[in-house]
Amino acid sequence: MHRSAVAEVLLTGWRRVDDTRFVISAQWPRGHSFFTPVADGRYDPLIGCETLRQIGILLGHAEFGVPFGHQFLIQDLHFAVRPQHLEVGYEPAALSISITCTQVVRRGENLARMRFEAVFHRDGQVAATGGGSFSCLAPKVYRRLRGAHLPAGGRGPAAPGSPTAPARVGRLSPMDVVLSPTDARDRWLLRADTRHPVLFEHAVDHVPGMVLIEAARQATAVALDRPRYLPLNLACEFARYTELAQPCTIEARPLPAPTPGGGRSVLVTAVQSGVPVFTCTVTAAPDGD
Repeated sequence: MHRSAVAEVLLTGWRRVDDTRFVISAQWPRGHSFFTPVADGRYDPLIGCETLRQIGILLGHAEFGVPFGHQFLIQDLHFAVRPQHLEVGYEPAALSISITCTQVVRRGENLARMRFEAVFHRDGQVAATGGGSFSCLAPKVYRRLRGAHLPAGGRGPAAPGSPTAPARVGRLSPMDVVLSPTDARDRWLLRADTRHPVLFEHAVDHVPGMVLIEAARQATAVALDRPRYLPLNLACEFARYTELAQPCTIEARPLPAPTPGGGRSVLVTAVQSGVPVFTCTVTAAPDGD
């Protein structure tokens, strides 16, 4: 799963249905240090995004022959939940996830890129859907692309600035805040604190995708003035590497029209050196959901 800590692995098993379909089992803990319950005791949908990330890596290595040491690069990711099936109960949530792989592209014998779609079942009900695409790079190719940025030891750059008030972004601890305030209400600096034990669980040479997704969730909370909202849908695109050593601006723009279910959507963009590196549309459930 490309994780150092066993406690951060969410997948518990898998079986092959055929060459492109699989069933994966996962468990979401009742309590997690970072993916804490939201909206009156529901599972944090971002734990679903992390589950998708781990699914791509598992299938790449175990079923599509990607050697260890190769790099996985997320290109896009989407996740949508059904709130009535997200309640945190007295036992961890046991999930059965149906996977369909498409657009499988190989370069010689090696997997070059792939897309997959996922349906999350809990207690026989569809609790969420999602998917995404990723590409794979051999170590020598990755070194050629990223050699100047590869970590040379230590933890690398620390947080670039003070955190936004945790209560504004739905967090209890300043350590979990990934936005640093600027003079503009709808603009922040990304606060990529490499000391964070979950978001930076091992050494990396660029900002992890989950940090950017969390920034989108927090920016949406401020943009809608709803710190404890439930994200119904996240649709993310990763355009290029987000560098740790360069300032990254996070901008949030509420979209004008409510969704058919009455929710509100916010477009969040990460910009570095004047170029968009990440975009995410976050749809929040209506008030009271």
